[in-house]
Amino acid sequence: MEIKKVTDAAFRKYGKVVKNVDFTALVEELEKTPCTAEVVYEPSVPELEALPVYKELQDVTYGEMPIQIGFCNGNNYKLNALEYHRTSEIDVAASDLILLLGWQADVEEDYIYDTSKVEAFLLPKGVAVELYATTLHYAPCNSGEGGFRCAIVLPDGTNLPTDENHFAGGEDALITAKNKWLIGHAEGGLPEGCHIGLKGENISVK
Repeated sequence: MEIKKVTDAAFRKYGKVVKNVDFTALVEELEKTPCTAEVVYEPSVPELEALPVYKELQDVTYGEMPIQIGFCNGNNYKLNALEYHRTSEIDVAASDLILLLGWQADVEEDYIYDTSKVEAFLLPKGVAVELYATTLHYAPCNSGEGGFRCAIVLPDGTNLPTDENHFAGGEDALITAKNKWLIGHAEGGLPEGCHIGLKGENISVK
């Protein structure tokens, strides 16, 4: 599939490049975090949150709302699922990586989504983007053989285990963690009980 740049006009409906924050120290610290064969996600990492950029992101980007900074690192070439939040997410690349994105407005009845509508964007090392709340996304993909490292900034508590069971049907059945709605692919290897609503190819960037 065509891999576009986050500076292309096609990216504008999904998000924007963050230009008013210095991410240099965050990228340097992120380069110290492990990059394994599997994808690992940590919602909140004290070493990342101890950096001055934490307060800057909290005050400037999230309007003084409490936030968390974690990472998603590893090796991945496939879509597997798409998720969304009720809030924007900031992704900061510590290596070149590829984002596979969709638009929430294209989700059909019964929370079905056609993967042919997914678009791929290269996020270069050192660049950060804000993904809007209406943007469907999941784990980044490799742009090369060396894996990827990506800081993930979200409101505090996002992606932590829920306090209640969510089996009421409709959109409620998509909730798999706090502030996380998930639409999975049958080939995505997701836990039992996840809503399988991605139709079409389980897209691979390899």
